[in-house]
Amino acid sequence: MKLFLKGERCYTDKCGYERRSYPPGQHGQSRRRKRSNYGEQLREKQKVKRIYGIAERQFRGYYYKAVRAKGVSSHILIQLLERRLDNVVYRMGFASDHSEARQLVRHGHFTINGKKVDIPSYLVRARDVIAVKEPSQKMARINESLAAVDRRGIPQWIELDKDNFRGAIKQLPSREDVTLPIREQLIIELYSK
Repeated sequence: MKLFLKGERCYTDKCGYERRSYPPGQHGQSRRRKRSNYGEQLREKQKVKRIYGIAERQFRGYYYKAVRAKGVSSHILIQLLERRLDNVVYRMGFASDHSEARQLVRHGHFTINGKKVDIPSYLVRARDVIAVKEPSQKMARINESLAAVDRRGIPQWIELDKDNFRGAIKQLPSREDVTLPIREQLIIELYSK
C-alpha cells in the first residue's frame, strides 16, 4: 500500500505501485502466490513500524507493555503508539511527517507542562499541554507545517491552539480515533506465537 511518506515518488506518473500490480524484475509476473498467514502478519507489523518510525526492539517492548495491561491488547498497542511524543507533535501539525517530528523533539523544541522534553518516545498523558518553545516559534518548518494542518486535520482527542503554538491532550486516544488502515490483531497474533 502507498504510505505517502516524504520522499516517495508516487505523486507523479512514475509511481510503480499504480503502474503494476506485480513485483519488479524478470520473474515478477510469474510469482503470483498467495501470501501465507505469517507473511500477512509480518507485512502488517513492518507497515506499522514504518508508519511510526520505530525499531524492532522498541516495537516489541510496546507489544509486551500492551499485553500486560488490562483491556484489549491490540487497542492498547495502537494507543501506546499514538501517545508517543513524536507522533503527537506530528498529529498536532507542528511537523509535516513523523521523522521531522522526531528530529524536532530530539532537538528540544517542545515543552510538556512547561518542562523541556527531548525524548521522542515519551508517552503523553491526558490533560498534558505540549507547547513550542519561544525561540522555536519562528522556525520556518514549524510555521509551514502549521499552515498545512487545516488540510490534514487533527484528531478529536487533541486540542490545538495555533496562535499560541500549543496543544493539549483532551483524552487518551481510542481505537476509533485512529483512522490509519491498520489490522493490529495480526501484529498481536504474530508476536504471540
